[in-house]
Order: sequence, then structure tokens, then C-alpha cells
Amino acid sequence: MKRRLIIVRGKKMPRSVRRKLYQGFTVCLIAVCTLLLGLPAGAEELIRAGETLDLQGCVAIALKKHPTVTAALNTLQVNQSRVGQAKAGYYPQLNLSSSYTRSDPATTSKTGPRDDYASGVTLSQNIYDFEKTAKKVEIQELNLDAVRADRENVSTQIILGVKQAYYGVLRAQRDRDVAAETLRQFEQHLAQAKGFFETGLKPKFDVTKGQVDLGNARLNFLKAENALQLAGRTLNNAMGVPNAPPYTIEDNFAIGKQEWNLDEALRRAYATRPDLLSLLAKKKSAEQSVQLAKKDYYPVLSGNAGYNWAGENFPLERGWNVGATLSVPLFSGFSTKYQVDEARANLDILNANEDALRQSIRLEVEQAILNLKESAERITVAEITEKQAEENLELANGRYTAGVGNPIEVTDALVAVNNAKTAYVAALYDYRIAEASLEKAMGVK
Repeated sequence: MKRRLIIVRGKKMPRSVRRKLYQGFTVCLIAVCTLLLGLPAGAEELIRAGETLDLQGCVAIALKKHPTVTAALNTLQVNQSRVGQAKAGYYPQLNLSSSYTRSDPATTSKTGPRDDYASGVTLSQNIYDFEKTAKKVEIQELNLDAVRADRENVSTQIILGVKQAYYGVLRAQRDRDVAAETLRQFEQHLAQAKGFFETGLKPKFDVTKGQVDLGNARLNFLKAENALQLAGRTLNNAMGVPNAPPYTIEDNFAIGKQEWNLDEALRRAYATRPDLLSLLAKKKSAEQSVQLAKKDYYPVLSGNAGYNWAGENFPLERGWNVGATLSVPLFSGFSTKYQVDEARANLDILNANEDALRQSIRLEVEQAILNLKESAERITVAEITEKQAEENLELANGRYTAGVGNPIEVTDALVAVNNAKTAYVAALYDYRIAEASLEKAMGVK
């Protein structure tokens, strides 16, 4: 079997050198293909395995990868194109036409078939249409403003979803930690009960009771672990990266309680809510649509010019024409009237929708502020309750260790501590969610 060798200046190239050349060629080929495909060389993944993400990082990923954001951007491009289409009415229209006809006329003036050739270039220009084109452009620009606001509204919805999922993971983590701590304490209590039983200080009931409590604690831990896994999947979906590698998130459940004035919150909401800004832009567009519909009552003046070739034989005869056309609408079967009525009705619909949206915004802001106050009060009460439950557990364990207590006291104390810690975590979660909901209600990113 013959082996191919690369020869350099009459010498055989070593295998190691050839391997490096092949590897270098492969790298260059990949780089060229990458450039041709428009992909950045050495592009890094948005989430690396084992990475720790904060809330801002998760939001940034969602605003980049979520398909809803991509759809909103494409909708924006569609409306940008419509603005360009409306502006086309300002420019002249140039058309080229060419035709060939073969006919056999049923007359005696000429026998046999006939060939007709015709070609021409026509130029038309709108001279004056009582600002109908300007209204069309203005309407499309207002629609574009509305779509921009809609895109911002999509972003605020995505941000709220990420915050809810992010804090959901933190809540599930803390609930899992509470369940793990409760499980550990029940294991210690069971071991203590077995020791007392083996020395004859406690009855078999204490051991059996401890085993039952430990089994329930294991079940609660498994539920908490599964809830944590589901919360992680929910966060991945909220970011638009369902196949994200394993990562961790920062625990920023710590809160700084802030008082919000209802009037100030409503003022900000009415000034910055993107869905309200979108509706206001649509309302302005509808107002201009009424004016545009009325423009059909007015004439249109346009200019035209052409150069053409026609005849039966080559070379064809040439000709040209220049002129102006004034089109005056006299009667259109009341079509213009009904178009104006339709435009006015659409404007009335948007006015009603604006009132409904303002009411909805007020309700959202009020609910968020009330939920903030309620959850802040719950946090204070839950902190006190947790301390009291831990003191009660310490007393119950001390009584049981001294031989004057019973396992029911210990079980009740452990359950009370678990419930108190869980209630504290829930209050923190509710406060964060209410805070995020208020920011969304006010249109704050």
C-alpha cells in the first residue's frame, strides 16, 4: 500500500508537521464558513454550565432570546416598511410596457393575419391631492409609534415573568432548605427516642411516633425538591432558553421596604405605561384617519408623460405625450360618507378603550400597593413568629431530654418552626412579587 507524503524542497515532511497543517487548514476552513454564514467566531453561550446569574442577567437573556420579543421586533420592521410605502406617493412612478398582438380582422380591407407591436415608457407624478399622501404618511408614523410602545409593553411583560420565576426559584430553594432542616431535626429526635427506649427511659411509642414523623418529613422534602426543579424549568422558559445548562442564581430576597404614594404612582403609570402610550398613538392615528377619509371629497391633480413605439413592422413609429389630469369625485355611491363614519366609530372605540385601560391601570397600581403593605406587615409578624417557634422548640427539646416531655410536644414544636419559616419565606416572596407588579403597573423597567 502506497502512502502519500507531502514533499518540501525534496524532503519528506514528518507526520507531526502534516497533522498540524491539516488542523490549521481545518480551523481556517471553519473560520471562513463562519464568516460566510454571518456567525461570530468563538461565540459564547448565553449561559455557561455552573454560572451564577443575578436578576439583571436573567432579564437581559430574556430580552434577547425570548421568542415574543423577536416577534415584536419583526412587527416593528413591518410597520417601518409601511411608512416607506406611504411615502412612495411623494415620488414619481415610472413604468415600462411592451406588447405584441397577432390578429386576423374580419374585414375585406386587408387579408391575412396582422402583427402589432407596441412599447412605451410612462411617467406619472402626483402634483396635488389636498395632503392625502401626507395624511397617509402621518397615520403610518403614528402606527409605528404605537408598535414601538407595544414592543416596550412586551418587554415589561417578559421582565415581570422573569422576576416572578426568579423569585419563585428563590422561594423554592428556601422551602427546600427548610424541609431539609426539618428532616434533619426529625432524624435527631428519632435517634434520641431510640436511645431512650433502649435504656428503658421511654416507651416504644416514642420510637414509632418518631419514625412516622420522619417519614412525613421525607415526603415533604421530596415535594420541596420537586417544586425546586419545576421552578427552575419555569425560569428557563421565562428567559426563552428551555435547554439551558445547570446554573445557580443569586439569593437577593433581602428587601428594603419602600412607601409608595398612590397619586405619585398613578401619575408615573399614566405617563410611562407602554400599553397606554400605544393606545394614545393609535387614537391619534384614528383621528387622522377621519381626516384622511374626508380627503376623498376633494379632487386630485396629477401629471403624466410618455414615450412609445408602435406599428406593424420594424422600425416602429415613435411618439410622445405630456399632460395633466384633474380627477374630481362627483358621486361615489356614498362610499366616502361611510368611510368617514367608519373612521369616526373606530375613534370612539379607542376613546372607550382608553377609559377602560386607565381604570385597569388604577386597579393594578392600587392592588400592588396594597399587596406591598400587606406583605411587609406579614414579614414583620413572620419574623417574630419564627423566633417564638424556635424558642418553643428549644424548650420542647429540653423537656424531652430531661425526661419530663413527650414526643408530641417535640413534633408540634418542629412543625410550628417549619410552618413559621415557610410563612416567612412566603411573605418575602409575596413582597417581591408585589414590588415587581407595581413596577410593571407603573411601566418601570
